[in-house]
Amino acid sequence: MLTFHKYHGAGNDFIVIDDRAKKFNAKDVKNIQALCHRQFGIGADGILILQDHNKYDFEMIYANSDGSLGAMCGNGGRCIVHFAHNFLKIVKNPRKVRFLAADGEHEAEILSGGQIKLKMQDVEDVSERNSLPFVCQGTTPHNIVFVEDLENFSVFETGKKIRSSDPEGVNVDFVEIKDKVIYVRTYERGVENETLACGTGATSVAIVLHALGKIKENEVRIRMQGGELIVEFEKTSDGYKNIYLTGPAVCTFKGKTNLL
Repeated sequence: MLTFHKYHGAGNDFIVIDDRAKKFNAKDVKNIQALCHRQFGIGADGILILQDHNKYDFEMIYANSDGSLGAMCGNGGRCIVHFAHNFLKIVKNPRKVRFLAADGEHEAEILSGGQIKLKMQDVEDVSERNSLPFVCQGTTPHNIVFVEDLENFSVFETGKKIRSSDPEGVNVDFVEIKDKVIYVRTYERGVENETLACGTGATSVAIVLHALGKIKENEVRIRMQGGELIVEFEKTSDGYKNIYLTGPAVCTFKGKTNLL
């Protein structure tokens, strides 16, 4: 039997596994797919696997729901920090949690009210790919598309088309600014569908908006379908640094499954 915790960060949901004993096979694609299946499994956008690390509070391994190993997940990063602190009690300093992910070292701070502030990787520049604004957040690529009437926009169909036409695969963030509020919907590769929120997408959108002169603030509230995320950053001559993503990390239930 596999013990797991179910989490979500602004609706972006995950199965979280304590794998300090290193018994879970993160490369078992069929098993990952079965666990994440919405009808026949637990159901999730991905799986967060926590392992020990001798230099950090822990190491995070992230698997997408299609079984592919993901780069970095901002919402997942916040959730696994909450899990390590609240359930495993392995965090040494809740004001400076340090963990390793696929794109390198991350720091996080556990705030009041279930909020987690997570430091993301620096961004050197905003470029163009697929004839659209492009940002690579850590090792996670994002195209940004500005649209009207985002609520009724065909996010799945358009996102899938852009993602599939890109040789390496890309996440696609659809943005509408209405009454000074920034609304975003994201099609995520690896999930191959729209998710209710995307952490690396929120940070990418904020940086693109600033780089294109659409906003002047360095603290941005991003409204996604699953909730609100806050992005802070510092613009320097070398790009964007000290990028922080703040948002909720919620444990919805704990369970056991024999889907192994």
